[in-house]
Amino acid sequence: MQQHKRRTLIALAIVVVLGAGVAGSVLRPWHSGEAHANTPPPAPPIEVAAVVGQTITEWDEFSGRLEAVERVEIRPRVGGNIDAVHFREGALVKKGDPLFTIDPRPYAAEVARAEAALAAAQVRAAHAKSEGERAQRLLDDNAISRREFDERIHAARETSANVRGAQAQLEAARLNLTYTRITAPVAGRVSRAEITVGNLVAPGASAPPLTTVVSVSPVYASFEIDEQSYLRYTAPGAGGGKNGLPVYLGLANEDGHPHEGKVQSVDNRLDPRSGTIRVRAVFDNDDGRLLPGLYAKVKMGGGAPHAAVLVNDRAVGTDQGKKFVLVVDKANKLVYREVELGPNYEGLRVIRKGLQPGENIVVNGLQRVRPGDTVQPKAVAMAYRSELEPRQAAPDRKQAASGKGDGNDGKPVS
Repeated sequence: MQQHKRRTLIALAIVVVLGAGVAGSVLRPWHSGEAHANTPPPAPPIEVAAVVGQTITEWDEFSGRLEAVERVEIRPRVGGNIDAVHFREGALVKKGDPLFTIDPRPYAAEVARAEAALAAAQVRAAHAKSEGERAQRLLDDNAISRREFDERIHAARETSANVRGAQAQLEAARLNLTYTRITAPVAGRVSRAEITVGNLVAPGASAPPLTTVVSVSPVYASFEIDEQSYLRYTAPGAGGGKNGLPVYLGLANEDGHPHEGKVQSVDNRLDPRSGTIRVRAVFDNDDGRLLPGLYAKVKMGGGAPHAAVLVNDRAVGTDQGKKFVLVVDKANKLVYREVELGPNYEGLRVIRKGLQPGENIVVNGLQRVRPGDTVQPKAVAMAYRSELEPRQAAPDRKQAASGKGDGNDGKPVS
């Protein structure tokens, strides 16, 4: 009996040992995985840059169109056949240069007829005048009646009036003859000839234009500004100065705003529907590069230079209508910071409130991190652009990174 119990205990011990071994082999991987899961992942690398502090002069940008100061549609003032076109399409012309010639022969004949009519009227007037003088002597001698005297005097006055009428007709005929030679009323660039040699034209405002002449220099830029910009810059007493507020212009294919001009006029009312008011600036255009109708980027502003905080636009996120940045603290953790934006300045964004110069913020990969994350900061310049961005912006990067530009002089980058 005792031997049987001993065998049973030995068997139970073997089972316990085997079970413990199996359990250990099963549980060991699970405990290993749990320890691995509790190990925090490495902090992701993220590009950060120091907030820039710089003394600047702020400028606001607007969109507009170039307009010619003088634009004239050339229409015939007399009818006739086009005999000649004296210009090359698109050429520069001076005031008084010939453009078209209308057949002058009918008008020259009219001038000759008017001259003959004037000569006949002058002869009749001279005869009537001598008759009036003779009638006066006869009346003094009581040789004619008073009625006959009055008739001769009235005839002399009538022929004198006819002379003046004939002179007016001659002047009109000569004027029409000059209209057959069409000249440029202003200096500028001429368009193409809409009606060519051999065609018959009719006079009047309803006649189709023969061509168009637009002045070249100076040139206008018309644009709309908002109410706040009007009150800040162009309203009476806003400091625009007697010589006009300075503005700078750039074409669609130009970097910056290399053309300098000044505000010439501001409209007399603000449009309540759009909340804007029309402004016209004038620019010199000696090289003819500023063509009427072109799109214009206009920069206007000024005022005293002041200290500003600047960041890259790529560092600014949007959260339900609010603008924010992610600040990297001393422990490399990201802190949510709401900011108030200002205008763009030399490729960077002015921050009105929320940041201080020297603070480090995320400038690339904002969508891959969240507030509270721990990151590995990779320092880059504030004007840095990722390799994923278009390359055409490289010149602006270099300029902003080097600190070159208007600095404290208050002028925009050309």
